[in-house]
Amino acid sequence: MSRRDDLDRFYELMDRLDDRVNGMQRLQDCTGYMDWPERGVYFFFADDERRAETDHRRLTRVGTHAVSAGSGTSLWNRLRTHRGATSGTYEGGGNHRGSVFRERVGEALIEREGLSEEYPHWGDGSTAGRERRLDELDHERSVSEYIRNLPFLWIKVNDEPGRDSDRATIERNAIALVSNFDRQSIDPRDEDWLGHSCPSPEIRRSGLWNVNHVEEDYDPSFLDRLEAAIVETEPP
Repeated sequence: MSRRDDLDRFYELMDRLDDRVNGMQRLQDCTGYMDWPERGVYFFFADDERRAETDHRRLTRVGTHAVSAGSGTSLWNRLRTHRGATSGTYEGGGNHRGSVFRERVGEALIEREGLSEEYPHWGDGSTAGRERRLDELDHERSVSEYIRNLPFLWIKVNDEPGRDSDRATIERNAIALVSNFDRQSIDPRDEDWLGHSCPSPEIRRSGLWNVNHVEEDYDPSFLDRLEAAIVETEPP
């Protein structure tokens, strides 16, 4: 089977998952009161980009959580970090130092809109004080607006945390399959995709909001694991 064949199967499985959970969600509409699985893998898609041959929405990021042994982070906790705050001091914003997804989207917006002087410390350090976070709040809100509007799907994979878990395997191989980094470009991104403005060459050249695994080879057998996980996934 060719990579294109495997991509076709992958997107067909995403169609099945879409039906299974009664349609894609957007973080702007999601809460922790929904019936999320404790552990899983999530798939974000571009809202306005389609595969040329099948009209599927193009995948734009894959992620999971709790892959380190002993980690207790839940799927919703990870999604909530990407979504950002909905109330309180940082309402509408978020904390990009706790979400690489937010950090990379913010970098791309800074580059595209020429905001480097306004946000010179974006991405500096793993924490920031109240004053700096308030200085960055307007930009965090722009990041939230972008991410919260992306449609996404998820699968339930309630295995134990670990680098060899099914969740880690599905995440790693899905990224490697879809990535166009240093290989034949299949389903290239539209010219106005925000990721083209990101300083990270891995993001620009892969067409994904991912840095890890974009240059790796994939094992097609992961598609069987993905298919099995879809059967176990239920609507929120």
